[in-house]
Amino acid sequence: MDSCCSAPPPPDRSSAYRRVLWVALIVNAAMFGVEAIAGIAAGSVSLQADALDFFGDAANYALSLSVLSLALVWRARAALVKGLSMGVFGVWVLGAAAFNIIGGGTPHAITMGVVGFVALIANVGVALLLYRFREGDANMRSVWLCSRNDAIGNAAVMVAALGVFGTGTLWPDIAVAAVMAGLALSASVETVRAAAHELKTGVAAPRDAHGHAHDHG
Repeated sequence: MDSCCSAPPPPDRSSAYRRVLWVALIVNAAMFGVEAIAGIAAGSVSLQADALDFFGDAANYALSLSVLSLALVWRARAALVKGLSMGVFGVWVLGAAAFNIIGGGTPHAITMGVVGFVALIANVGVALLLYRFREGDANMRSVWLCSRNDAIGNAAVMVAALGVFGTGTLWPDIAVAAVMAGLALSASVETVRAAAHELKTGVAAPRDAHGHAHDHG
């Protein structure tokens, strides 16, 4: 009963958060199209992985919007779905990296760098908008983690582009894809744990000094 009756965020905070989520949804959907095309054209697994991440985030923002005004139990269920999707993304990226190693093609560094820079600007803007909501419930926390990881991933793609350009090999692209997979798997574990705690107790998962969720039950 406590879970079902848990209050949603205050109306003023909820309205501001809803507006931010709409902006994030539009930006991520647009960047998915840009990076999907560029990643295939450039033969870059890190760009393709980032494009898939944009798609997943757009879907997650839409899911967050659909449960924003509902009780904590529904927001926690949405966070659980998002946490699991981040884990699937991480595993997919590792598989794609292994496939590219076998294929052995060298990605186009300039395309990687330019598109990675555009994506970085987009994600930093979204991350700044979401920053003040990062200490909310598991659903809010998962959205912030997605945005933060995206910005880190975009910066890493630019580093990979420089590495590919300097070495003429695919290994910097593979290395960055592996880092992105690690971030996704880490965020997946944290989000699933927080969501599980909220579903079990009906209250937001406690955070440590670093903002990480912990289930003491």
